[in-house]
Amino acid sequence: MTSTVHYLGDLRTEATHLLSGSKIVTDAPPDNQGKGEAFSPTDLCATSLASCMLTIMGISARNHGWNIDGAVASVNKIMASDPRRISKVEIRIVMPKNGFEENQKRVLEAAGRSCPVAFSLAEGIEQDIEFEWQ
Repeated sequence: MTSTVHYLGDLRTEATHLLSGSKIVTDAPPDNQGKGEAFSPTDLCATSLASCMLTIMGISARNHGWNIDGAVASVNKIMASDPRRISKVEIRIVMPKNGFEENQKRVLEAAGRSCPVAFSLAEGIEQDIEFEWQ
């Protein structure tokens, strides 16, 4: 198993990663009857895309002897209704000032766009990805 998830009541859950014991609390968002005091499950889904992209870019960078420490991804999740779902995830990745050459940029961008989460999201979820190179 990867994790366990316990319903805590009042539209809140606590997920535990079994290997590390790390915990994540989720809360329903205010626009869906919740308090919005923690990530919502759909927030985690959108955020997972950015986290996965940076991780795969980090693997590629390490394999090439490059450094992307300090890269930051901003995530915007757009919801649709009927049925309620994520319709679009906008991610802006700002890369650190490391003097990347054009071919390095292409390799890293391709690595990020080919992360497992990107391939796992439903085709109906638009992924709007932007890279900003310092």
